[in-house]
Amino acid sequence: MKQHFRMFAAYNQWANARIYEAAADLSEEEFERDVGAFFKSMMGTLNHLVAADRIWMKRFTGGGEAPNELDHITARNFEKLRSIREMEDRRIVEWIDSQSEKALTGRFTYMTVTDLRTISQRLAPALDHFFNHQTHHRGQAHTILTILGRPSIPLDLIYFQRTEEGREFA
Repeated sequence: MKQHFRMFAAYNQWANARIYEAAADLSEEEFERDVGAFFKSMMGTLNHLVAADRIWMKRFTGGGEAPNELDHITARNFEKLRSIREMEDRRIVEWIDSQSEKALTGRFTYMTVTDLRTISQRLAPALDHFFNHQTHHRGQAHTILTILGRPSIPLDLIYFQRTEEGREFA
């Protein structure tokens, strides 16, 4: 199980780097343009991913910064947001690496953000959601890039597994 989550943490880091690289040449206007996505713009979508990751990582680890809203804007500046994203991705990889197989099969308890309920659940299914959530919103970011006229970039897990970074997981 740990190898499975190590793969998703590495894939998550790789795919986020590709999205940010593809978005790096967006003008400020394009970065902030409301294109009708769930979080409106590339800025809103990428900020949501940081906010959600911080919320979940605080739940998983008990530490770190976490906003109390899903549409929290951590940074309006692209380069600052990219730096924060890279830091969060390293944090995720390191935390997964620090977990034992036994810990990954355990339970944890947390408070929801949207309706302030206490939830107790198994860690592994929550981690499945955590990484799937990233993939879902990266797909929206990819669509935003397409709307803004940028070329398509491959983000498939299998593509990652065929790269040098992902070969150990194939």
